[in-house]
Amino acid sequence: MAIHDDARRGFQAGAAAYERGRPGYSPELMGWLAAELDLRPGRIVLDVGAGTGKLTRELVATGARVLAVEPVPGMREILARVVPDADVRDGTAEALPIGDRAVDAITAASAFHWFDTPVALAEFQRVLRPGGRLAVMWHRRRSDEPTHRAIDAIIGQYRGPTRSHEDGSWRAQVEQSGRFAFAAETRLPFEQRLDREGLVDRIGSISFVAALPDSDRDDVLRQIGELAERSPGPVRLGYTSELFVYERL
Repeated sequence: MAIHDDARRGFQAGAAAYERGRPGYSPELMGWLAAELDLRPGRIVLDVGAGTGKLTRELVATGARVLAVEPVPGMREILARVVPDADVRDGTAEALPIGDRAVDAITAASAFHWFDTPVALAEFQRVLRPGGRLAVMWHRRRSDEPTHRAIDAIIGQYRGPTRSHEDGSWRAQVEQSGRFAFAAETRLPFEQRLDREGLVDRIGSISFVAALPDSDRDDVLRQIGELAERSPGPVRLGYTSELFVYERL
């Protein structure tokens, strides 16, 4: 199945900025995730929509065998380079290059909202072993923070109908699918500190920004750079890391 055009164009164009500017995941979150998925040597975990490996590299550190599926060539090239211990494969959530009942756990970090949910859930159920678990996670921006509001004022006019996890509709689709049962969830505070170049990369990695015509994208990133320059120190972006775990039925 073809990937969503917004994701294909935006993430191909913004792959390098994504690796430089996107946040990783805290030790506290990874400890909780590893416990819930029982990640350890001898276990196999599949990271779907792995991007440049922001989560993948942390999964490798658990000692589990990590398979990483990513459909965008530019992202996959960086992923293979920065996480050489992962088994990196071309594929989509809707057509996984994985055998039946082959993995113990699946993760989808900042990616699930791009999937065709019913088709992806059928694939996840197919490749998971009985009792296997699915973890879905995002960093939710703290929209009350002045810096996030200033960023939204710059990029909001270009957002359009871009897919997002923030309306929560994905959750009903999972829980009403008949394929997975809710198991656990957690929310933890997270902060990213960025210099001027880091903030430009962070915003430049957003799919709809990366896919803009050159003149519009250059104007957006110029304004983002000016915003960073007005900060008395590193720009601090606050998030709430949200993680949801489901068990295969």
